[in-house]
Amino acid sequence: MQKFLVTGGAGFIGSNYIRYLLRKRKDVEIINLDKLTYAGNLDNLREFEKNPRYRFVQGDICDEGLVNQLAAEVEAIVNFAAESHVDRSIGSPDDFIRTDVFGAFTLLEAARKHKIKKFIQISTDEVYGSILSGSFKETDALMPSSPYSASKAGADRLAYSYFVTYGVPMIITRCSNNFGPFQYPEKLIPLFVTNALENKALPIYGDGKNVRDWIYVEDHCEAIDFIFEHGENGEAYNIGGGNERNNLEITEIILTALNKPKSLMTFVTDRLGHDRRYSLDSSKLQALGWKPKHEFRAALEFTIDWYVKNCWWWEKLKSGEYLEFYKKQYKM
Repeated sequence: MQKFLVTGGAGFIGSNYIRYLLRKRKDVEIINLDKLTYAGNLDNLREFEKNPRYRFVQGDICDEGLVNQLAAEVEAIVNFAAESHVDRSIGSPDDFIRTDVFGAFTLLEAARKHKIKKFIQISTDEVYGSILSGSFKETDALMPSSPYSASKAGADRLAYSYFVTYGVPMIITRCSNNFGPFQYPEKLIPLFVTNALENKALPIYGDGKNVRDWIYVEDHCEAIDFIFEHGENGEAYNIGGGNERNNLEITEIILTALNKPKSLMTFVTDRLGHDRRYSLDSSKLQALGWKPKHEFRAALEFTIDWYVKNCWWWEKLKSGEYLEFYKKQYKM
């Protein structure tokens, strides 16, 4: 039985990864360490609460004592834990540096001390910065342009240094924009879907032509599992979906699927330092035998339908602290 410590497992991608592992592999036990900040939600894994192969621990990855206690129990660490919303990083960069960089350091120190057999650092395509043509390869320079992406780049390089200096068996993954069920409604797709369902404005930054490569979250989870089994220690792997769309295209798909008017589209002042385009070259990973399985349009329509059918999950999130942040951010 393999024992995993998954950090940030109550968040969007982390919870989908835990769900994927528990359903696919019967030889895995998982400890989920999550601080339960605003984006951490135990409802995401409610179906596994009584599963004997799953255990939740509320705590901070910066807590050295707790992290060491848990690391002593496991063979592998997969680090999803991070502050991850660019808009929030512009207003409160200190939170991002603490969690994303110092938290990664705490985990890496525990991995070194307890001789963890595999450490997966979940990074992001945003560490490369913007690219107007072509696609980033793993060997390209990291040029992050927001406090969020800079903090992730810092953790990325710190993890690599622990491989070179201490021999910690780690791998870095850099994925493009995820979408799917259980995504906190501050990100573009769940925000626009839930706003449209409530007949509220869909705030589009600038001209709406910023381009992102989209991947269905289950494909990302499968790629991490594949890299865990087949990736080489000390390497970084891009995980791209091959689905580049600008924000206007995504918005129109959502409005059409929900039969909502385009008048809900509302253009707002562009975000500071807003990267124009992200694009990943995933040929290194695909050469090992992985490629995404889900067709973009079908996966997006399934995701939209999930939010339609699961109002119980997101309606309570779009209130209180979230509502105040939303109003302030978009000046609406």
